[in-house]
Amino acid sequence: MDHVIRTIRAEEWEKSREIRLAALRDPVAHIAFLDTYEAAVERPGSFWRERAEGASESGDGGTRQFVAEAPDGSWAGTLSVLVERPSAEVRFGEVASVDQTHIVGVYVRPEARGSGLTEELFRAGVEWSWSLKEPVVRRVRLYVHEDNARAAAFYRRFGFVATGERVAVPGDTGARELEYEIKRPAGL
Repeated sequence: MDHVIRTIRAEEWEKSREIRLAALRDPVAHIAFLDTYEAAVERPGSFWRERAEGASESGDGGTRQFVAEAPDGSWAGTLSVLVERPSAEVRFGEVASVDQTHIVGVYVRPEARGSGLTEELFRAGVEWSWSLKEPVVRRVRLYVHEDNARAAAFYRRFGFVATGERVAVPGDTGARELEYEIKRPAGL
Protein backbone atom coordinates (compact mmCIF):
# COMPACT_ATOMS: atom_id res chain seq x y z
CA MET A 1 0.00 0.00 0.00
CA ASP A 2 1.32 3.40 -0.95
CA HIS A 3 -0.04 5.49 1.89
CA VAL A 4 1.47 8.64 3.32
CA ILE A 5 1.34 8.96 7.10
CA ARG A 6 0.90 12.60 8.05
CA THR A 7 -0.71 15.06 10.44
CA ILE A 8 -4.13 16.35 9.43
CA ARG A 9 -4.62 19.91 8.23
CA ALA A 10 -7.18 22.17 9.94
CA GLU A 11 -9.29 22.50 6.80
CA GLU A 12 -9.73 18.72 6.62
CA TRP A 13 -12.40 18.68 9.31
CA GLU A 14 -14.96 16.97 7.06
CA LYS A 15 -12.59 14.08 6.32
CA SER A 16 -11.73 13.89 10.02
CA ARG A 17 -15.44 13.71 10.84
CA GLU A 18 -16.07 11.03 8.21
CA ILE A 19 -13.34 8.69 9.45
CA ARG A 20 -14.42 9.18 13.07
CA LEU A 21 -18.00 8.28 12.15
CA ALA A 22 -16.74 5.23 10.25
CA ALA A 23 -14.76 4.17 13.34
CA LEU A 24 -17.84 4.54 15.52
CA ARG A 25 -19.77 2.22 13.18
CA ASP A 26 -17.14 -0.52 13.51
CA PRO A 27 -18.41 -3.72 15.18
CA VAL A 28 -16.00 -3.27 18.13
CA ALA A 29 -16.62 0.45 18.58
CA HIS A 30 -18.48 -0.18 21.84
CA ILE A 31 -15.25 -1.45 23.45
CA ALA A 32 -12.78 0.62 21.44
CA PHE A 33 -14.14 4.17 21.80
CA LEU A 34 -15.66 6.22 24.59
CA ASP A 35 -18.15 7.73 22.16
CA THR A 36 -21.08 6.59 20.08
CA TYR A 37 -22.02 7.10 16.46
CA GLU A 38 -25.38 8.53 17.55
CA ALA A 39 -23.76 11.21 19.69
CA ALA A 40 -21.01 12.04 17.20
CA VAL A 41 -23.25 12.39 14.15
CA GLU A 42 -25.30 15.05 15.97
CA ARG A 43 -22.31 17.31 16.70
CA PRO A 44 -22.27 20.54 14.67
CA GLY A 45 -19.68 21.43 12.06
CA SER A 46 -18.11 23.89 14.51
CA PHE A 47 -17.21 20.98 16.83
CA TRP A 48 -15.44 19.12 14.00
CA ARG A 49 -13.69 22.29 12.76
CA GLU A 50 -12.32 23.01 16.27
CA ARG A 51 -11.31 19.39 16.74
CA ALA A 52 -9.39 19.32 13.43
CA GLU A 53 -7.75 22.68 14.11
CA GLY A 54 -6.59 21.54 17.53
CA ALA A 55 -5.12 18.28 16.18
CA SER A 56 -3.38 19.87 13.19
CA GLU A 57 0.12 21.34 12.83
CA SER A 58 -1.38 24.78 13.39
CA GLY A 59 -3.08 23.72 16.63
CA ASP A 60 -1.86 24.47 20.14
CA GLY A 61 0.42 21.39 20.26
CA GLY A 62 -1.66 19.52 22.82
CA THR A 63 -3.01 17.02 20.29
CA ARG A 64 -1.94 15.56 16.96
CA GLN A 65 -4.09 13.47 14.65
CA PHE A 66 -2.22 11.30 12.18
CA VAL A 67 -3.80 9.74 9.11
CA ALA A 68 -2.83 7.15 6.52
CA GLU A 69 -3.64 8.84 3.20
CA ALA A 70 -3.97 6.80 0.01
CA PRO A 71 -2.78 8.12 -3.38
CA ASP A 72 -6.40 9.01 -4.21
CA GLY A 73 -6.62 11.24 -1.11
CA SER A 74 -8.83 8.90 0.91
CA TRP A 75 -7.95 8.13 4.52
CA ALA A 76 -7.45 4.47 5.42
CA GLY A 77 -6.67 4.99 9.10
CA THR A 78 -6.15 7.44 11.90
CA LEU A 79 -4.63 7.78 15.35
CA SER A 80 -4.54 10.73 17.75
CA VAL A 81 -1.98 11.60 20.41
CA LEU A 82 -2.75 13.78 23.44
CA VAL A 83 -0.07 15.51 25.49
CA GLU A 84 -0.57 14.96 29.22
CA ARG A 85 1.24 16.71 32.06
CA PRO A 86 1.06 16.10 35.81
CA SER A 87 -0.39 19.58 36.33
CA ALA A 88 -3.02 19.29 33.57
CA GLU A 89 -6.65 18.24 33.63
CA VAL A 90 -7.17 14.49 33.41
CA ARG A 91 -9.01 13.53 30.22
CA PHE A 92 -9.17 9.80 30.92
CA GLY A 93 -7.45 7.41 33.29
CA GLU A 94 -5.09 8.28 36.06
CA VAL A 95 -3.34 11.61 36.61
CA ALA A 96 -0.07 11.78 34.69
CA SER A 97 2.88 11.23 37.02
CA VAL A 98 5.34 12.43 34.34
CA ASP A 99 5.10 14.37 31.11
CA GLN A 100 3.63 11.85 28.69
CA THR A 101 1.47 11.36 25.64
CA HIS A 102 -1.67 9.28 25.34
CA ILE A 103 -2.66 7.47 22.14
CA VAL A 104 -6.41 7.49 21.44
CA GLY A 105 -8.85 7.12 18.56
CA VAL A 106 -6.99 4.34 16.75
CA TYR A 107 -8.88 3.16 13.68
CA VAL A 108 -7.91 1.45 10.42
CA ARG A 109 -10.58 0.64 7.87
CA PRO A 110 -11.26 -3.11 7.56
CA GLU A 111 -9.91 -3.35 4.01
CA ALA A 112 -6.56 -1.88 5.14
CA ARG A 113 -6.08 -4.03 8.25
CA GLY A 114 -3.09 -6.33 8.18
CA SER A 115 -1.32 -4.10 5.65
CA GLY A 116 1.13 -2.48 8.09
CA LEU A 117 -0.74 0.83 8.28
CA THR A 118 -1.49 0.43 11.98
CA GLU A 119 2.22 0.01 12.68
CA GLU A 120 3.03 3.07 10.57
CA LEU A 121 0.43 5.19 12.37
CA PHE A 122 1.80 4.07 15.75
CA ARG A 123 5.35 4.76 14.64
CA ALA A 124 4.38 8.31 13.64
CA GLY A 125 2.57 8.93 16.93
CA VAL A 126 5.39 7.57 19.09
CA GLU A 127 8.10 9.37 17.09
CA TRP A 128 6.16 12.63 17.39
CA SER A 129 5.96 12.06 21.15
CA TRP A 130 9.72 11.61 21.45
CA SER A 131 10.35 14.66 19.25
CA LEU A 132 8.62 17.08 21.63
CA LYS A 133 11.00 19.49 23.32
CA GLU A 134 8.47 20.97 25.75
CA PRO A 135 7.42 18.89 27.46
CA VAL A 136 10.04 16.17 27.18
CA VAL A 137 7.83 13.09 27.05
CA ARG A 138 8.91 10.28 29.40
CA ARG A 139 6.38 7.70 28.24
CA VAL A 140 3.58 7.04 25.76
CA ARG A 141 0.48 5.39 27.18
CA LEU A 142 -2.83 4.07 26.00
CA TYR A 143 -5.78 2.23 27.43
CA VAL A 144 -7.44 -0.85 26.02
CA HIS A 145 -10.75 -2.38 27.07
CA GLU A 146 -10.22 -5.67 28.90
CA ASP A 147 -12.34 -7.45 26.25
CA ASN A 148 -10.40 -6.06 23.28
CA ALA A 149 -7.87 -8.90 22.96
CA ARG A 150 -7.02 -8.15 19.32
CA ALA A 151 -6.00 -4.55 20.09
CA ALA A 152 -4.08 -5.61 23.22
CA ALA A 153 -2.13 -8.19 21.19
CA PHE A 154 -1.16 -5.53 18.63
CA TYR A 155 -0.03 -3.12 21.36
CA ARG A 156 2.19 -5.79 22.90
CA ARG A 157 3.69 -6.67 19.49
CA PHE A 158 4.44 -3.01 18.94
CA GLY A 159 6.32 -2.84 22.26
CA PHE A 160 3.76 -1.57 24.75
CA VAL A 161 3.71 -3.31 28.13
CA ALA A 162 0.89 -3.52 30.64
CA THR A 163 1.50 -1.31 33.67
CA GLY A 164 -1.01 -3.08 35.90
CA GLU A 165 -3.15 0.06 36.17
CA ARG A 166 -6.86 -0.47 35.54
CA VAL A 167 -9.63 2.12 35.37
CA ALA A 168 -13.39 1.81 35.16
CA VAL A 169 -14.95 2.35 31.77
CA PRO A 170 -17.10 5.51 31.96
CA GLY A 171 -20.75 4.50 32.02
CA ASP A 172 -19.94 0.84 32.73
CA THR A 173 -18.51 0.43 36.22
CA GLY A 174 -18.23 -3.36 35.74
CA ALA A 175 -15.80 -3.07 32.81
CA ARG A 176 -12.15 -2.05 32.97
CA GLU A 177 -9.64 -0.40 30.68
CA LEU A 178 -6.05 -1.61 31.05
CA GLU A 179 -3.14 0.81 30.77
CA TYR A 180 -0.17 0.01 28.51
CA GLU A 181 2.99 2.08 28.06
CA ILE A 182 6.25 2.48 26.21
CA LYS A 183 8.93 4.29 28.18
CA ARG A 184 11.27 6.77 26.53
CA PRO A 185 14.36 4.97 25.25
CA ALA A 186 17.64 5.83 26.95
CA GLY A 187 19.64 8.40 25.03
CA LEU A 188 16.69 10.15 23.39
